[in-house]
Amino acid sequence: MRNITYLFLIALLFNSCKKTIKEADALTIQPLATQKLEYASGFTIKNLEGYKEIVVSTPWPEAEKKLKYILYPKGTQKPFQSDSIIFIEVPVERVVVTSTTDIPMLEYLNQEQKLVGFPHTDYISSEKTRALIDQGKIKELGKEYNLNTEVVLELSPELVIGFSATGDTKAYDLIQKTGIPVVMNGSWMEEHPLGRAEWIKFVAAFFGKEVLAEDIFQNIKKDYLEAVTLAKNTKNKPTVLSGNMFKDVWYVPGGNSYFAKFLKDANTNYLWSDINKTGSITLSFESVLEKAQNANLWIRAGRAKSLSELKEKNHQYALFDAFKNKTVYSSAIKTGATGGTIYYELGPMRPDLILKDIIQIAHPEVLIDYEPYFLEKLN
Repeated sequence: MRNITYLFLIALLFNSCKKTIKEADALTIQPLATQKLEYASGFTIKNLEGYKEIVVSTPWPEAEKKLKYILYPKGTQKPFQSDSIIFIEVPVERVVVTSTTDIPMLEYLNQEQKLVGFPHTDYISSEKTRALIDQGKIKELGKEYNLNTEVVLELSPELVIGFSATGDTKAYDLIQKTGIPVVMNGSWMEEHPLGRAEWIKFVAAFFGKEVLAEDIFQNIKKDYLEAVTLAKNTKNKPTVLSGNMFKDVWYVPGGNSYFAKFLKDANTNYLWSDINKTGSITLSFESVLEKAQNANLWIRAGRAKSLSELKEKNHQYALFDAFKNKTVYSSAIKTGATGGTIYYELGPMRPDLILKDIIQIAHPEVLIDYEPYFLEKLN
């Protein structure tokens, strides 16, 4: 009798612990929690009765239509029927993503274990996600821009987060027809650095991690804006050249571009800040040399990892004062174990670090003990 009573108490205690754990888990997952956006302009989120509506207005350049997604809790019925809208049951447990910029977002939300497939996995640099790849928990879905739809279907993800630079969605459309929902992440279209980072709220909505995403974003925003204030108080404003030659054309960021915003917020004098363009500006070598030969800094000078390698690509680069004075900085030096560039993976999620890197370069007297995270000087 004592043994039976003892076993009963153990069972009761075990069930109580399980219940407590489940309740704790429930507190961290809050599907359909209200969200607000501050900087992102490429998507909207609305909470309606029993479901959430997300509309992506700029999934790629010159998109002809907006993409609408309806999120509703698992175990409930679709709020309504529509052939033109994609419905997703949340929270999602198995996901495929297609851009390295999604990896930090999953990790910050503690959801990387739910990633089951990724195309060109060598591009992933994060040690945490690379460990999952090495363990065979994340499958290779193709190289470069080829998405192996057969493997995707075998994995049976509950969601695919896609990406397109051109509007070509043939592979995604095929997956969608099988009943696997596909959503498009257009974060790369945002012009404000904090706008790109705020897309963590888009990703979080599919996992019921809205509250966590808000906390993460607010911390990044706070650090970014504090850095802007710090830079504003500096007196000197160094002139900056950016970009490099590709074949016979020099590409520099437009004055309204994502990277030009960093240079402005770092209180530098970007030499093409007056060109009202969000993308790249195409120039001849001669015109760049004429305008930027005496520039104090050359920030993001392509993929070269040393001054000698840079000169090998074009011997005329040595004509610039920034080259002579060894004030050339690259975001391509820091790479992961399989060659992925960390700047392209983590940078969009951490604009505060990019801004601090530039401030440290342009105003070293301000961030004395700060070690640049992405940008490194070429020697």
